[in-house]
Amino acid sequence: MTMFDWITQLIDRAGYIGVALMMFVESVFPPIPSWLVMPLAGFEASAGRFSPVAVVLAGTIGSTLGAICWYMVGRLVGVERLTRFAARHGHWVTMTPAEVDRADRWFDRHGAPAVMLGRVVPVVRTFISIPAGVFEMNLRQFILFTAIGDAIWNGMLTTAGYLLRAQYDQVRDYINPVASAVLAVAITTYFVRALTWKK
Repeated sequence: MTMFDWITQLIDRAGYIGVALMMFVESVFPPIPSWLVMPLAGFEASAGRFSPVAVVLAGTIGSTLGAICWYMVGRLVGVERLTRFAARHGHWVTMTPAEVDRADRWFDRHGAPAVMLGRVVPVVRTFISIPAGVFEMNLRQFILFTAIGDAIWNGMLTTAGYLLRAQYDQVRDYINPVASAVLAVAITTYFVRALTWKK
């Protein structure tokens, strides 16, 4: 059974709970992409099996809960640990303690829009929660702006599936190259910084 078949069966059997569960898993475990889950749910809504609004709500609840898990990972790391690690092994995180401090101040000023916008960018949407936790963004604020970003993202994917109907899987053909490009930029940026990093 392929991943797609498994997702399809879970949503068919569990309905909205299945959508929420899959989006929770997607947020925690990136290899399960949201652009397989939400367009499928949108297609089901176009057939009258689900309410489009309830689909978006279920997906947003699931993905926001998953984001909270990564936020908590960031909180466990914390600024102090990251600063000490950067002082000893800055090469691996490509950051100096001074850069950690600057990032902390930047996140204090721009954390809310960064989280909201990050949740609508493939690949970034999973990992934006970690710095939010590391730099101790207010949890309620984090949940609010994560949920807003997730609602936008899930709404777009659900609408695409609803409009495309049986061709909902075409959403993957549009988003996959974008996700690959974002990942390639992130990896390239890291290696360039690692190779040129000076203590």
